[in-house]
Amino acid sequence: MFVAELDRSLAFYQELLRWEVTVHDDTVALLVSPDGYQLYLRTMGKWAQHPMGNIGIQYLIWTARDEDDLIRCEQVLRKYSSQVASRKLEGFNLVEGRGPDDVPVLVTYPGPAQAPRHEILQRIYQW
Repeated sequence: MFVAELDRSLAFYQELLRWEVTVHDDTVALLVSPDGYQLYLRTMGKWAQHPMGNIGIQYLIWTARDEDDLIRCEQVLRKYSSQVASRKLEGFNLVEGRGPDDVPVLVTYPGPAQAPRHEILQRIYQW
C-alpha cells in the first residue's frame, strides 16, 4: 500500500491490526499477522495522489477477532479519524473510518465464514 508518511501510517496500521513489524527501512515497512497475512507500506511522499474511483486500493476491509476486538478497532479509528460510523448489517457488525491517507478502513465482526454475505455492501459502490 502506498502511503504519504511511512511512520504515521505504520503507527496507525500497527495499532489497528496488532501485527508485527518484521522489516522496516527508510521507505518501506512490512507488517505480518500471526496467521501470515502481510501488509507492505511504502512511502510515496506527501504530494502523492490517490483519487477515489481510479485504479488502486479504495477500501481496506478486515475481520476483527471477536466483539471486544471490534470495539477496540472502533476506538483506534476514532483516535485517528473524525469520520467513523458503525452499523449492524445482515448478521454482522461493521465499523468504518479513515486511515491516515484518507483510505476508507472497514472492520467487520463476525467474518464471512461465520456470517455469510448474501449481497455486496452498498458502500463498495460509493466513491
